[in-house]
Amino acid sequence: MKKRIRDVPIYVWVRPDELEAIRARMDEAGIQNMSAYIRKMALNGFVLHVDLTPVQELVSLQRRCANNLNQVAIHANTYGVYPEEIKALQKDYADLWGPLSDLLEKLADVVQI
Repeated sequence: MKKRIRDVPIYVWVRPDELEAIRARMDEAGIQNMSAYIRKMALNGFVLHVDLTPVQELVSLQRRCANNLNQVAIHANTYGVYPEEIKALQKDYADLWGPLSDLLEKLADVVQI
């Protein structure tokens, strides 16, 4: 009688919705055997945890910058201000937002993996 190669069982309890999600991912991967899929994911898969606190702070700063720009624009429309100042603020805002947008897109791609 041939002995099993894998002779240590592991039991995992899941909710019905989790089981459905596991089966959907198995289908996406083209794996039919749940034991093989779970073993492969446990041995070769990875969990990605990204701390986005610094990015959230950057987004908060960007929002404050946008609010400041709006307040200056309202003041300029009401009392007048030099157009060069407005253009300089708009340029600074654009310079800030461009790289920040690129960074957020890259982070979104990483989180979706």
